[in-house]
Amino acid sequence: MAGRNRVRIIGGKWRSRLVAFPPTAHLRPTPDRVRETLFNWLGQRLDGLTCLDLFAGSGALGFEALSRGAARVVMVESDREVAAALRESARLLEAEGAEIVASDALAYLRRDAEKFDVVFVDPPFASDLAARAMAALEGRLDPGARVYVESGAAPALSDSWRLLREDRAGAVRYGLYEPNR
Repeated sequence: MAGRNRVRIIGGKWRSRLVAFPPTAHLRPTPDRVRETLFNWLGQRLDGLTCLDLFAGSGALGFEALSRGAARVVMVESDREVAAALRESARLLEAEGAEIVASDALAYLRRDAEKFDVVFVDPPFASDLAARAMAALEGRLDPGARVYVESGAAPALSDSWRLLREDRAGAVRYGLYEPNR
């Protein structure tokens, strides 16, 4: 992280740009090292892909995806102050492909039927929201889609998911999944 309440975009067209977020206790931006590993797993470029950033928080994952060529990223954040900061960051970056949705992530998944190529699931660690979001994502992914999950421990998932890669960085456990077809 590049300073208090800011996170640095590490690759793509906005490399080294800072994204600010409010001083909210529950925000935990994905560390640079973890993002670098994730985007190595995804192939660095996300040209033309449609992404969903559930529990968007600082926007580190969503803005990183846009910086690396994603056509569109829907960032879902329930905290209205944090969602407003995401909108301001999108404006400052001139991120035309960013769509900020102020909503509970699970409620968003229940009401919207759009399918995605890449999904980022990074909920509060002391919750069962990762497993619940993964269950709600079943049938909501394009062929070849990948789902990134960041958590304190491996989420309890159904047999409909296959773990592709996983790693740890301190207290952060992260993995990349695909649906079993």
